[in-house]
Amino acid sequence: MASQVNEVSDIRRGEDAVPPLTPDFIPHPWCPLDSAELHDGFVTVRWPDGVTFEAYGLWLAENVDGYGLEPIVRESTLEPTDLPDPSALRSAGVDHDGALVVEWSERPAVRVHPGWLRHVADGQHLPASSLPAPVVWTAADQPEPPTIDGSKILHDEAVLEAWLTGLVEHGLCRLTDTPVELDFVGRLLGMVGPIRDTNFGPVWSVRADPEPNSTANTGLNLGQHTDLPTRETPPGFQFLHCVENSVDGGWSRMSDGIAVTEAIRAEQPDAYAALSTLDWVFMNRARDAEHVWIGPIIDRGSTHQPLTLRAFYPVRSAPHMDPRDIPRAYESLRVFARYASDPRFQIRYPFRAGDLVGFDNRRILHGRDAFESTGHRHLRGCYADHDDIYSRLRVLRRPTVASGARHRMQRSSAPDIAANSDEVSV
Repeated sequence: MASQVNEVSDIRRGEDAVPPLTPDFIPHPWCPLDSAELHDGFVTVRWPDGVTFEAYGLWLAENVDGYGLEPIVRESTLEPTDLPDPSALRSAGVDHDGALVVEWSERPAVRVHPGWLRHVADGQHLPASSLPAPVVWTAADQPEPPTIDGSKILHDEAVLEAWLTGLVEHGLCRLTDTPVELDFVGRLLGMVGPIRDTNFGPVWSVRADPEPNSTANTGLNLGQHTDLPTRETPPGFQFLHCVENSVDGGWSRMSDGIAVTEAIRAEQPDAYAALSTLDWVFMNRARDAEHVWIGPIIDRGSTHQPLTLRAFYPVRSAPHMDPRDIPRAYESLRVFARYASDPRFQIRYPFRAGDLVGFDNRRILHGRDAFESTGHRHLRGCYADHDDIYSRLRVLRRPTVASGARHRMQRSSAPDIAANSDEVSV
């Protein structure tokens, strides 16, 4: 069955037409369609700039205002058993406003927002689409953490967006001149999203302790590492806020794990293979907690998961591999440690009172120089998951996303592009 309609007269249109709701809360610009054609259960839509998109009828049923979409929460109400038969989609066309109009058997016709369709056609619905791309760095590129004046971050969303953007881009971003208050890091992260709780508590202190529950709470040197590889999913981001520091030493060290692992892959391929395929058991050794997980040092996970570095030698418990692989596994650990602390990749900086450093705990390798017990060094810290940082940044960037879509449409030239149209489908 195929039909093409360029004008649909039985739907409200014109200046008084209410834009149909979309299955999100993004203020999509109106991107009028040029045509729509129904064929074999798919609706192929085309814009004046030549871009085409194939939308499957059942996917439309789940997501459109007036059928499956719940108008308040913007989620689908259709269980798979409630979906119509694919043949029930009877017609598709375009009204005078450029909206898609579709009709199923025994149901009134419904309008579909063409800006939302263009959003999906352009891949802007994908997880990384509205986030900044990672910027891989070395010490030559970035001798200090990207730094932002944090004095107004609790009251200025532009500052918050800039900070979160730095965190996602570089995996690392520092605020200066924040309030020297014990609860500040918790209040700041509470504005962003949920804090990731652990056996250390939602917000915890890092300082020399006579009875430490972690090597972090000593004055010892800490080699480059990531926190909590003992978890199935280690925390995505870590935040450290300096409320006091009068000790000698204790400088922080950071390395970009993407740069480190790519260098190992290129320069030491055998070590990379061992680091990314041979499993270790990781176990925390607290008196009141016992978290255990198994994985490689360079954990790539599934196709869509981000890099996770499981690299904290105090909790690396035992090799979990063929005994014949253990010698090369240990040798690969030496290679990893050398690269992680190589001056090509590692930056060093002091903590000053009021500094707050956030970093991607699964990407950035962090460490600390030893310090003397004379004086005081007190950091307050917490964790957050990737999902919640990304979610807050996406919301802050919604106006930018909508503006970008509008700009792409304005730049398009139908005569030039139509001959080389892009086609995608859902």
